[in-house]
Amino acid sequence: MKTSPSSLRTFALTGTIALLAPSLRAEEPVDFSRDIRPILSDRCFKCHGFDDETREADLGLHTFEFATEDLGGYQAIKPGDPDASEIMVRMMTDDPDDVMPPAKANKPRLSPEELDLFRRWIAQGAKYQQHWAFENPVQADPPKVTDPKVAVRNPIDQFVLARLAGENLSPSPEAEPHTLIRRLSLDLIGLPPTPEEADAFARAYAAEGEAAYSAAVDRLLDSKHYGERWARKWLDLARYADTNGYEKDRPRSIWPYRDWVIDALNADMPYDRFSIEQLAGDMLPDATVDQRIATGFHRNTMLNEEGGIDPLEYRYYAMVDRVATTGTVWMGLTIGCAQCHTHKYDPITHVDYYAMMALLNNADEPAIAVPDPEVAAKQATSEKQIAKAEAELIGKIDPAKYDAWLAEQKAKAATWIALEPATLESNLPRLEHEGDGVVFASGDFTKRDVFTLTYDLSKIDQPITALRLEALPDERLPANGPGAAYYEGRSGDFFLSEVKAVAGDEAVAFSGASNDFGKIYIGNGSAAAENVYDGNGSTGWSTATGEGKPHELVLNLAAPIDPAKAGKLEIELLFERHFVAALGKFRLAATTSTHPVAARALPPVDPLTAPDQDLRLAYARTAPEMAEDRKPLAALENRRPEFPTTLVMQERPADNPRPTHVHHRGEYLKAEEEVAPAVPRVFPPLPEGAPANRLSFAKWLVDPERNPLAARVAVNRAWHAFFGRGLVATAGDFGLQSDLPSHPELLDWLAVEFVKRGWSMKELHRLIVTSATYRQDSSVTPSLIQRDPGNVLLARGPRFRLDAEIVRDSALAASDLLSEKLGGPSVYPPQPSSVSEAAYGSPKWKPSPGEDRYRRSLYTFAKRTAPFAAFLTFDGPTGEACIAQREVSNTPLQALTLMNDGMFTEAAAALADSTLSGLGPDPVESKRIAAELFRRVLTREPDQSELTDLVNYYEGQLARLESGELAPEKIAGEKTTTAAHAAWAMVARVLLNLDEAVTKG
Repeated sequence: MKTSPSSLRTFALTGTIALLAPSLRAEEPVDFSRDIRPILSDRCFKCHGFDDETREADLGLHTFEFATEDLGGYQAIKPGDPDASEIMVRMMTDDPDDVMPPAKANKPRLSPEELDLFRRWIAQGAKYQQHWAFENPVQADPPKVTDPKVAVRNPIDQFVLARLAGENLSPSPEAEPHTLIRRLSLDLIGLPPTPEEADAFARAYAAEGEAAYSAAVDRLLDSKHYGERWARKWLDLARYADTNGYEKDRPRSIWPYRDWVIDALNADMPYDRFSIEQLAGDMLPDATVDQRIATGFHRNTMLNEEGGIDPLEYRYYAMVDRVATTGTVWMGLTIGCAQCHTHKYDPITHVDYYAMMALLNNADEPAIAVPDPEVAAKQATSEKQIAKAEAELIGKIDPAKYDAWLAEQKAKAATWIALEPATLESNLPRLEHEGDGVVFASGDFTKRDVFTLTYDLSKIDQPITALRLEALPDERLPANGPGAAYYEGRSGDFFLSEVKAVAGDEAVAFSGASNDFGKIYIGNGSAAAENVYDGNGSTGWSTATGEGKPHELVLNLAAPIDPAKAGKLEIELLFERHFVAALGKFRLAATTSTHPVAARALPPVDPLTAPDQDLRLAYARTAPEMAEDRKPLAALENRRPEFPTTLVMQERPADNPRPTHVHHRGEYLKAEEEVAPAVPRVFPPLPEGAPANRLSFAKWLVDPERNPLAARVAVNRAWHAFFGRGLVATAGDFGLQSDLPSHPELLDWLAVEFVKRGWSMKELHRLIVTSATYRQDSSVTPSLIQRDPGNVLLARGPRFRLDAEIVRDSALAASDLLSEKLGGPSVYPPQPSSVSEAAYGSPKWKPSPGEDRYRRSLYTFAKRTAPFAAFLTFDGPTGEACIAQREVSNTPLQALTLMNDGMFTEAAAALADSTLSGLGPDPVESKRIAAELFRRVLTREPDQSELTDLVNYYEGQLARLESGELAPEKIAGEKTTTAAHAAWAMVARVLLNLDEAVTKG
């Protein structure tokens, strides 16, 4: 409803402005982006912003055109005339019916200073500006630094020093060498330096200065552990986990994607290529296996396996997650807010959201085998062993029994004619004839899929007496098929509920059926062949546990079909289960045999045409009398090595695109208007002529001329990792609700420089860590903590608690337990069994043996519904959502974990043992042992008071152990542990629990 001004309100406005007149500074220009838009975004845009559907009073304040529109003789904002601007009236009135923001908004009224800004801005013309983050970054010249007393190592320092000078602050001195190398090592490879490495750096730095520092940076950037450290940061964004999530939260195999990230980072793959391969690697020309593995980024979404869920609904929710994640990672925008309505604060419309979804939505989601030379070698060995076992088994055949079996099989055998489908229809999946009667189903499946196929019978000249349905494996299907099941049941399974046939216009009746194999995996009942025509959709045929192998179902006809009379045969296959259970690949054949026929024991072996060797093997594999003889062969086959698998994206065929619709209110069931794929309209469109698909979108996201955000967001994340705070405080939100950058010119300079240096992440990291800003001492003075408690101005070095994984890895490294092994499947470090037992099904957590027990924390099995307890205590992610920046808390649970968790007590015992054995035979002076323990944990040399405290603690605990108050074996875990060893283990526990041990400073 439109409003109109009143003379009373105008009088109130004039009077109030008169009272403010002494504070007005009309000569100072007001910056819209810095001074005005943040207020509008916070107080006004929710009701008077971008969303057409919820905009109140027909008033928009988000653009100049809306804000200055004629509202019937007056304007909300009249440029040059604040007294005639209704917005000023509403902001200043005391009338509860008119005041803005209204009380129901729960927003504070504008302060006198804010009102002053608005009045001056309107008086100066009320100029609107594009949001800073939506403008392409421009690389300004670094400010000149004339003070010879401050260090300038690269342009970063020039921007930081200029800001400090404007605040009358000076930078802190450089940190001492042992602190520098510890900081560098923790930041670049996620591990502390050894005392020897720290001492060597300190000596070299004293002698060679900058050259030694640069060499240390190069060494760490070249380390294989660099990729591991920075992969963990990326996996937070990718919402990586080793399980599906939701209720059942079953394991999934996607660790090859994690290995791809590690390898890509170690190889310094340019960030633009790194991004494109993860979003659309499968669409690149001649895509490699590695590029397909990279698309696991968007396969990290959760998969619901609860009974009765609609798989297409949860696929939609996965797409919702993918759109939001893409917006966070490459655009730094909360695009997910537009799922249900036009964004309240950013210029992202409801239609924009689904147009962006359409760019990502046209992909299928298979699993692929990952070639592995080691596995391939094991497979070759296994095949030789199996071939030998088969030969030995054949040698044990009783000739008479074999001859009788073969005669029986030939008597039952029939000649089968593969039927070529004339038409193929389904409720949703795509059916494609691939030749020789083989039909392949792909695309989206449901819990009730119906395949209807018609066959031309004109080429058959004898009555048809039976039909055969072959269920065929295929590597394109889950677990190689033959079914399309991918959740809830067994991957690759199917459930054929009913088969109906119509010849000409007459229904076909069946008089008997057989199958080569049948097994139901979930639920009760048999998988008898007759189930498929009993009229009961809850019964059927399935071949669970027989995935990856061909199977067949033979249906005898109650009366023969006369092909000439019928002309055509229509077959309807119903697949109905509480999960997707359609066949993925199959073939229908007919026979004109005049005797009853049955399914073969092994479908590939035709007794009329197969070689004798194949027939003998078929007999040996199936004959009941040879069950005991074939056990060695079965054991070998059960141990046959398989290539690991991983989840990937695969673009759908051009002739079978998946449509995307606008979902009103974001609800799955309210899919309405179809929407064309496009990027949000506030940005430049896809290049002219580029197909509107996932690959073009991926390239657009890292096109500096079209997406002004990708480079900014990436360098800001890097800055946050090094300093504990980004140049933009909200790493995942560069929109209108975000804080302005603390150093806008530096942010843009880095963004442009990042692109100029070939999107090299290692070069970006090198640039940051070689700056004098990064190398400052992190000590805090009382005046500095008062002026800048969050270190926004960067007048000191970074100091904050380490990530959860680095806390554990540092303890393992200090104790010489850490495994150097790179990559591979996830492992299970020790943790209380109660953690996983609380999850669905109470799964056991069996600690990994050998070195896998001490792998880097990056490789710890990540279960979404029961995250690794110690990591969760230190704010580690669950993998359920994209995390742009972790929370950093400080709780008593963290101290309790470090002191009592078996993982850390084991590390402490190993640290004491390794330290004592490294110092040589007894006796060794207690202060020397204490100093060595201290340095292995904290890098630096202890001072005398610290040494005294540690030795006193050691002696006190030793007395308790020797008196029997404490048991050495309970402290250090070994029955042979001496009291002295146990006492030093207790000292090690204290050191691992120090704030300094878990803090980068």
